[in-house]
Amino acid sequence: MAALEPGLLVGLGMAAAACLGGGWWCLQRLAQARLLEDMPTSRVRSAAQGYVELYGVLLAGPGEPLTAPLTGKPCLWWRYRIEEYRESGKSKSWRVLESASSEGWLGFEDGSGQCLINPVGAEVRPARREVWHGERRHPQREDHHGLLGQLLGMGKRYRYVEERLHAGEPLYALGEFRTSGGGRQGLDLAAAQAAVVREWKQDFRGLLARFDRDGSGDLNDQEWRLVRLAAQLEAEDRHRAASGAPELNHLRQPQEALPFLLSCKGEDELARAFRWQAAGGALLCLGGALAGTWLLTQGW
Repeated sequence: MAALEPGLLVGLGMAAAACLGGGWWCLQRLAQARLLEDMPTSRVRSAAQGYVELYGVLLAGPGEPLTAPLTGKPCLWWRYRIEEYRESGKSKSWRVLESASSEGWLGFEDGSGQCLINPVGAEVRPARREVWHGERRHPQREDHHGLLGQLLGMGKRYRYVEERLHAGEPLYALGEFRTSGGGRQGLDLAAAQAAVVREWKQDFRGLLARFDRDGSGDLNDQEWRLVRLAAQLEAEDRHRAASGAPELNHLRQPQEALPFLLSCKGEDELARAFRWQAAGGALLCLGGALAGTWLLTQGW
């Protein structure tokens, strides 16, 4: 077999990337679709600690009210993207200049109870999405409304995309559920004591001031025993204070490699969308395999 030309090698690399990427995407989305279909819906009041599926309504979170950065509309969560239209010869594309999303906590209720949601790390699928065009990198908030602005925007240099979550909208949530306060959390005394000692060690001068009885500038065995005893008592006091606090439910990103989803669409619609995306990944994988096979035949 003759040596492969550099251009052919590049083509084979792209075909292999398409095949592997499409296959990975297909398997991931199929697994997520099956997970959504098999996961039972929990209620906040009776939800087990761990990975759960919830369905309810969005509420305002504990922080300051949010305002969407591009439109100025009040909301509970926002995500935006600013793109610039680029032309280079025959190549035309939109290039992302800016993108960001809010990280404030969301409120949620399902009729049985309430919980707070930390959206950091979530795949968020909101119901509200606005797209418009303009001549400035940062849009004027009053200029994005109206059919005429949308029609005239086709020739504009910048494209703006803003997505939002609002109070009262339905929310499907899949994530890690935890409850603090209300006397529900147990105490691992050894771990809690070690955590207090580590915290105190960060201010070693303060630790010496409290427990260096002989003024040697170090802690001997007897003084370390006093440190551990004091840390144990501190850990017990902190546990009692936390147990006496009102019960508070949280939903957050799972520590394991599990989906973290927040969507205004229901479970069935999400699972259907994931299956269509899996089909797209399968087609990409097949196309990459066929392209790679054809390129290899050209190299012989």
